[in-house]
Amino acid sequence: MSKKTKTLRPKARRPKGFEDRFGALASAENALIAAAAGVYHSHGFDPLSTSALEYADCLGKFLPDDDRPNEGVFAFTDDDDQWMALRYDLTAPLARFVAENFDPLPKPLRRFAVGPVWRNEKPGPGRFREFIQIDADTVGAPGAAADAEMIMLAADVMDAAGLARGEYVIRINNRKLLDAILGGIGVPQTNEGAIQRMRVLRAIDKLDRLGPEAVARLLGEGRKDDSGDYTKGAGLDAKGIEAVLAFTQAGAGDLNGTLRTLEPLMGRSEIGAQGLGELRAIADLLQAAGYEDGRTVIDPSIVRGLGYYTGPVFEADLRLETLNEKGEPVRFGSAGGGGRYDDLIARFRGQPVPATGFSFGVSRFAAALHALGRLGNAERGPVVILALEGDQMAQYFAMATELRNAGIRAEVYMGGSGMKAQMKYADKRGAPAVVIVGEDERTQGQVTVKNLILGQQMSGQIKDNKEWREGRPAQVTGARSTLTAMVADTLN
Repeated sequence: MSKKTKTLRPKARRPKGFEDRFGALASAENALIAAAAGVYHSHGFDPLSTSALEYADCLGKFLPDDDRPNEGVFAFTDDDDQWMALRYDLTAPLARFVAENFDPLPKPLRRFAVGPVWRNEKPGPGRFREFIQIDADTVGAPGAAADAEMIMLAADVMDAAGLARGEYVIRINNRKLLDAILGGIGVPQTNEGAIQRMRVLRAIDKLDRLGPEAVARLLGEGRKDDSGDYTKGAGLDAKGIEAVLAFTQAGAGDLNGTLRTLEPLMGRSEIGAQGLGELRAIADLLQAAGYEDGRTVIDPSIVRGLGYYTGPVFEADLRLETLNEKGEPVRFGSAGGGGRYDDLIARFRGQPVPATGFSFGVSRFAAALHALGRLGNAERGPVVILALEGDQMAQYFAMATELRNAGIRAEVYMGGSGMKAQMKYADKRGAPAVVIVGEDERTQGQVTVKNLILGQQMSGQIKDNKEWREGRPAQVTGARSTLTAMVADTLN
């Protein structure tokens, strides 16, 4: 007797740090993208789509680890032995695109882009290796006006997403202020100093998540996290750590109050004076445009973790809370950020090209809004037309088309099960209603529309089957010609 050959089947498993988004959450992302794109388009920004892959040298020194191109990003060598990498944001590809097409492009260039980006980093709660960003950037515009417009755009997107005053704030700072602080404590303008500055930036960028004590260790010798992984610190001494933390805590609430608090910390630093001047100009523009109504604040703790920023930086902060699975309060925090990056395109062209931009992390932002029910009817499923007679599919499709032409989301059941299973399917789809046309309804020229949401609410109030049958709650029957009106009335 021959031995049976065992069929080897792969285990269905999702890669660590990646997520599947289906149904309501994916709809929430689409709704947020549409809201943000609408804001950008109304401000005169044009869409741009770039490839997912870039040559690693085009991503440049701002890679998480440029000595090992496959660390921090997902990279591989092409057939001509050149390193290629999945883009880690949408800004570096923009810099390459502008440099490659510089002469024919209008300057300033105003563009927005949406798409996935990838980071080959350790995943954690709320931290994924793939996520969607939607960016707006202005290239070729020096001065505070372009930066102020980016901050206004960020606030307008938050408004378009349905957030109210007090539920978010755009926090603003300037990298030049931190450069002044670091210069004052002796961080040198060398390659070693640049590495040290980058570690300082990344440490400060974790303030909201880790708190001052853990960040102080990252500014010093380093820190071991809960998993046992060790992160090397910036190597500042105790006095340097104290100076950096004091700077991050210098916010005074209103724009002008914070500027007054920061001024003495800059001493005689020329770069610090430049940074303060740029912040004052931005503050004046925000006040004139009516954005100093709680939507914007200067916050020295905002530095942004990427190395290419050269001046003003900003971050959109969600001040909303929800409960996690354990019933504990969770604050959402940052939904996106950006800033000025005047040196990024200069890597290709050898001359400065001023640029500024803002980027929203769609996945994180949409997950927060979805959890709070802030994206309209993204969770509502389609009206389901039950397929009770196999030879009547043409009529069912005609009904679905009629409903869609009236702006109502609808589908015909495509399975092979009976009425009970079809009703269960509609429940799983989150359908607000089903359309029922069996033999009795068809021969009488009628349709029945059942409101599933109201039916669920009333089912707890009905005492027995007799009362249910006699009352026939949440269900109406009428002429076939009134289908659209019946369904529309049921959904309102």
